[in-house]
Amino acid sequence: MGTTAFFLTEREKYSPEKFLSDTMIATFNSGNRLIFDNHKNLVNGKFSSTTLNILAHSFNSEENNHQFIMYVKAKENKSVVFSDYEDLDLDPNYELIRVGTIEEVFGAEGIILRFVYEYLNLNRSDYFWVADNDWVYTWEDIQKINSMTYDSEWCYKDPKTI
Repeated sequence: MGTTAFFLTEREKYSPEKFLSDTMIATFNSGNRLIFDNHKNLVNGKFSSTTLNILAHSFNSEENNHQFIMYVKAKENKSVVFSDYEDLDLDPNYELIRVGTIEEVFGAEGIILRFVYEYLNLNRSDYFWVADNDWVYTWEDIQKINSMTYDSEWCYKDPKTI
């Protein structure tokens, strides 16, 4: 299993519909492609999650490392619970949830950076977190990283040291 990443957002402002809308806009603005077939996973008849694929090339291409799979989950889905406030030096009074789960970061760092830049541009109070890192990326961090010469290791480095 590879490295997973998440967007962290305030529980009260999150809705899967807005997240999907922002995902579509961020994909468009980043010059990427979006594949979404509207397959909904339901639990007890209620929306639980859906999956989409964001890619930088034709889906029929033999290359597969310029894409990523992202899961969009309901606010009530138990997997959105976030509890790493202390490890990441975030205010525990600001209730965050993990949304937009990116299944595999490794090999897709470039397309992820373009997407994260556009998504955080729309949602500047959200964070981007690569699991197991002791830091998060803010809109300001991503702006700085995006303005520099591209480094495929960007998401494995503490933004305070970049």
